[in-house]
Amino acid sequence: MGARTPPPFERFLAEHGGAVMRFLMVAAGPEGADDAYQETFLSAWRAYPRVLDDGRLDRWILRIAARTAIDQHRGRARRAIPTHDVPERAVYDPEPADAALWNAVGRLPAKQRVAVVMRHVLDRPYDEIAEVLDCSDEAARASVSAGLKTLRGWMT
Repeated sequence: MGARTPPPFERFLAEHGGAVMRFLMVAAGPEGADDAYQETFLSAWRAYPRVLDDGRLDRWILRIAARTAIDQHRGRARRAIPTHDVPERAVYDPEPADAALWNAVGRLPAKQRVAVVMRHVLDRPYDEIAEVLDCSDEAARASVSAGLKTLRGWMT
């Protein structure tokens, strides 16, 4: 299939916005998902005039979202932590039993977290995970496996 002109950006956003937000709620955390979502689609909007639709726009936007989540995770260590008021949660408020799991997912190394979220939250195949993480299929499988092994160790 040859490259073609992508749909108008508004339609692209409507088609992919929900999946990107679900991904970022876990990959960037509920407290960072809104900012990461905005950064992701702002970056996409800037690059969109140069994009050709090769049928992989969903992978393209998830790659941007993954890099945004990784950058945000790295930057979190350099930011001050507010202490007086707890911020409101964006969209996702897990049940207490789930909170420990989502907190553990948030503590995974960035690439493992992205890989686990893509595989087990978005149900993406390993070849797509590899494309988003810019690695081989084997490395994507290894990241998912290592992330799950770490989570199992923390949850027992």
